[in-house]
Amino acid sequence: MLNRTTVQILFVAIIVGLGLWAIERYYGAAVGRGPALEAVRLLPQHRALPAFALRQSDGTQLVPGELKGHWTLIYLGYTRSPDDSPATLTALAQAQEQWRALPASTRPRLLFVSVDPDRDSTDQIGEYAHSFHRDTLAATADLPTLESLARALSMAFVKVPAPNHLPADRYDVDHSATIAVLDPQVRMAGVISPPLDPQAIARDLMALTAGTSP
Repeated sequence: MLNRTTVQILFVAIIVGLGLWAIERYYGAAVGRGPALEAVRLLPQHRALPAFALRQSDGTQLVPGELKGHWTLIYLGYTRSPDDSPATLTALAQAQEQWRALPASTRPRLLFVSVDPDRDSTDQIGEYAHSFHRDTLAATADLPTLESLARALSMAFVKVPAPNHLPADRYDVDHSATIAVLDPQVRMAGVISPPLDPQAIARDLMALTAGTSP
């Protein structure tokens, strides 16, 4: 009989799979619109997101209006991630260096959202994100807010309890590996899926920022 943890993990896999299926199902309609992209897969219709409010690493609130005017990448992770978050943020930092020459008023942004608010304080997520790249935005929120945002981005995450021989706070958090792409109107515009190619990501975001996207 499946235990609760296994059921939760299977649920996340199903939700993520359905989200990716939907993107794949409709992605074809977007081909031929806008610049030729390598890493970013645009949705045929950009999707409005529900209102959200996150806590940034500097203590201020991050609401959708703060992201307007920029193409934004959103990555869900957590500071104690053994492999996925460090590898992803390292790759994205390389892309960020490529677009640093763009004007700050339109430069693409990367937002790291911690889905482990019980252990990740705002100070911690800021230090963690900035250790990869100083321009990275970092934020978190309470679980209901994070779950709502994840669903809107066709993503999911779930806490995986620690094995019995370890302290309870040594749990992991399974989460989607994809990266959400928001347009300058803060709509869900597309996704980037592993494996990540920093150069291709940088080229795509610079092309989109140049205004050649729909």
